[in-house]
Amino acid sequence: MAKTTTERLREYLAQLPPKAQALLMREFERAIERGEDAAVATLVLEELRRVARSPSDDLTARVEDPARLAFRPLEPFLVDGNAAIRPGQIRRGSLLPVWQWLCREGAPDAARAFEAALAQPGAASSSSECNRAANAFQAAAVDAIDGVLAGGADSRRTLSRLGSPQAIEDLPAIGAVLKAREALDALNGRLPATLRGFGDSQIASVNGALNNPVLHSRQVLPFALSLVIARLVAPWQVIRLAIAAAASDDEIRVAATPFGVAVTMAIHDLVQIAGGLRADIKRGNFADVPDCLKTVHDGVRGLRTELDIRNDSAWGRQLAAIRVDISNTLQTEIDSVPGRVRRLLRQRPDKDISATSRLDPIDIDETAALIDFVAVCRTYASELAINEVTLRTFSDLQHYLEPTTEALVESLRGADNRTLPFRQMQARAAIRFCEVLFGRDYAALMERAAESALSGERKSARAG
Repeated sequence: MAKTTTERLREYLAQLPPKAQALLMREFERAIERGEDAAVATLVLEELRRVARSPSDDLTARVEDPARLAFRPLEPFLVDGNAAIRPGQIRRGSLLPVWQWLCREGAPDAARAFEAALAQPGAASSSSECNRAANAFQAAAVDAIDGVLAGGADSRRTLSRLGSPQAIEDLPAIGAVLKAREALDALNGRLPATLRGFGDSQIASVNGALNNPVLHSRQVLPFALSLVIARLVAPWQVIRLAIAAAASDDEIRVAATPFGVAVTMAIHDLVQIAGGLRADIKRGNFADVPDCLKTVHDGVRGLRTELDIRNDSAWGRQLAAIRVDISNTLQTEIDSVPGRVRRLLRQRPDKDISATSRLDPIDIDETAALIDFVAVCRTYASELAINEVTLRTFSDLQHYLEPTTEALVESLRGADNRTLPFRQMQARAAIRFCEVLFGRDYAALMERAAESALSGERKSARAG
């Protein structure tokens, strides 16, 4: 959707009553869960959440939705979609089935008491009352979740009534976070806003903040590490906590510690970024490609250099798969660039050019983006196993563009009124490509040459 359309949508959603916003949010979450109109539902959900989290909102809008208040401790760990998740994450779509189960049979008395407390006059203006009511319900929810996870035929039947396989899978994590909510909240308050470099002093500081037995349990530690990852400028550096815990960079010793899950989390995040990068490239969306390439490159190199990972281990195979996936995706696109440039800049005989001949501006924009993409890939070529194809393509573009641009500029001198507009479009496209490849100075030189060619042609025409 266009920007103006998105703004209009946001304004419309902001005018809705809080209950209507909450209802819409639930319905679109259900639509995503069912796989219906996922693109539209995701867009509307993003705008709804932006409106709901607006700093100008008062507490009334938040307490109107008991589920949102009850599950607030889960907020830092929620992810959209139903794809596979890593430790330390919970699917947002799982919250509604779990809430409905708690209200229906898991903890119905506590849910009614919670909603009644929020409905009391003055509850909206008292955050302490809201928090007390939420804490009481969360404690009851933990007991209900622990009970249903204890096992037995009744438990299996209860889990089947949750409906969503993803909700069943996320239920233990939801219970663990609600049970450890105070420890996680305290950790959240102790961590620095930003962790740059993540050297020895910061590692020691974070380990101090993590020094709580509750946070070191197998179920809770991934969520504690997720809070650390959210502060890291380079998220893959979370593996340094695992290396520090093992006092070794050997993968076997690292994996044997509870903090070994940090490596699994870092690799999973790189896989997700690589998948997003592949999708962006297939859609021709290159705006975020440089940042994604840098993140994947730095992450893969960091894990390979800071950890002694064996090629035949699970972690080693995962890293190799990331490199192969990225290499295959990039290689296909890189190989296509010279052909696209030649198709646009090929000098055509005058007889093949009509008064209506034109170049597609979108095609020119995409090709310029692809040339820039090749230049960016050169920086990361070695680590991502695309060295040969990148160097070859870059060299081909250099050797083709320079003489071709000069020839196109020169062709402006002898062009007649029928062919001149098309040859000007080709020359302008070539100069734009040169700016991406050779820099602004060379492009400016070609622009002056084109102006001179056109000026000389006009003088010659007047003299005739």
